[in-house]
Amino acid sequence: MTELRLDRLSALLEGLAPRVWSSSGSRELTLHIVRSGSAEGAPPALAALMLWVNPPGQALDAMAVQARGLSVWMSFEVAFDGPVGPLFLDEFKQPLEIGLAQADPSLVQIVHLMASEMQTRRCGQPLLMNRAGDILLIGLLRHLVSAPQGAFGLFNGLADPRIARTLVAMHAAPASPWTLTTLAQAAGMSRTSFANHFKAVMRVPPGKYLENLRLAMAHRMVATGMGLKRVARETGYAGPSTLSRAMHRSA
Repeated sequence: MTELRLDRLSALLEGLAPRVWSSSGSRELTLHIVRSGSAEGAPPALAALMLWVNPPGQALDAMAVQARGLSVWMSFEVAFDGPVGPLFLDEFKQPLEIGLAQADPSLVQIVHLMASEMQTRRCGQPLLMNRAGDILLIGLLRHLVSAPQGAFGLFNGLADPRIARTLVAMHAAPASPWTLTTLAQAAGMSRTSFANHFKAVMRVPPGKYLENLRLAMAHRMVATGMGLKRVARETGYAGPSTLSRAMHRSA
């Protein structure tokens, strides 16, 4: 029997609940499609394009862009309404540049579609362009999973088939009674090998990652007015008092 291909991103995206809109602001995570030469005229070839990703609160350096003979073609802001947002943004401490000539095919495909739409007016174009930012974000995430930028972290974990299985499991069902044993079984590894490998790839032990995930969810749920009893049940804590102590320790 053929094993189903692991979906590394759907559970993560559900926990992120991203909103993407066309904007040149800098309050949120920003995605800039940058081109060689002037932003005027026909859409450029893909080889002349780059995707620049800036952390929240960090504006794109327009003077540095111009000094390199580049110009901004399109810009989007990305906000995360889901509880996993803060954990995810920890992966974006520094600006990131991705040359589309060497990018993942999914990312190239969406930029190619956007470039094609810019060439001529078509039926439904405004709605398509409004959704283009969402697809661009997914293309970026697919690229980062296929080509992680650092030596460790979330995208390195998602790129590792064994670690990815456990990350997907925890994101999909954070309230499940996960133990080191059950997570190691999901990864197809011994407890010791899994614990050591997970920490090497993710920078934290598996139990700590699960705790951080559950606490991030709990803080967001409480902030929306949800009662502690329900929050504890949906995040895997034994009860309201256990959750309250955990939230107090993390404050």
